[in-house]
Amino acid sequence: MKIHARVALVLIVAAAWGSWPFTPRLAGQEPAGKVLRVRQTADFTVNGSGDASAWRASEWEPIHLRVTDGQQYQTRFKVLYSKTGLYVLMEAEDRRITATMNEDFLDLWNEDVFEFFLWPDERYPVYFEYEISPLGFELPILIPNFGGQFLGWRPWHYEGARKTQKATTVLGGPKQSGARVTGWKAEVYVPYDLLKPLQNVPPRPGTKWRANFYRVDYDDNKNTSWDWARVGRSFHEFTRFGTLVFE
Repeated sequence: MKIHARVALVLIVAAAWGSWPFTPRLAGQEPAGKVLRVRQTADFTVNGSGDASAWRASEWEPIHLRVTDGQQYQTRFKVLYSKTGLYVLMEAEDRRITATMNEDFLDLWNEDVFEFFLWPDERYPVYFEYEISPLGFELPILIPNFGGQFLGWRPWHYEGARKTQKATTVLGGPKQSGARVTGWKAEVYVPYDLLKPLQNVPPRPGTKWRANFYRVDYDDNKNTSWDWARVGRSFHEFTRFGTLVFE
């Protein structure tokens, strides 16, 4: 018997519900911790430079260093949303491009990377993770997370309206592994079609999603990381995520 993907996801979550310790926030309850208000925009084409006029309506939001002895690079991001998808712009200071992977869906977090996690519906411990390297390779996956036990699932039929748009720009040097640079940017469009069957999608004015934004850098053989909403040892501590409020 065939089961629609959305129904199947609900059944999986329901089966594990008894062992999941998190109590979701009640509807209408005000979010705690980090909150970012996201403005609406008409759709535009990303090119990695972040020079589209739509970005002028959005303020930069800093991502903070997680350790005191790490690289003191400034890192920040912006977010917009349209009727069809979410736009994310990230930029950071850097001195060297530590990135050798030349395919999508590899373990990009082991080299320089920007990441963001989207958790649209707190009723279910399932969220979307996105990573992008300075060379423009990506890792878009869905994460079911039950009590800290999680594993990423790759998108099926990742094409057409379900595929992201993404581009990167390297500043002060060439876009190549090992290059001396002054920084880099990543611009990503995530279509809502890719987030199916997650619930509470697409967002409307007043919708709230939990989310977090990260960076990892490997200059001087140091593993340095940044986060927007402070988490512990793991980026996957999703109950500590901040909140996006769509205007």
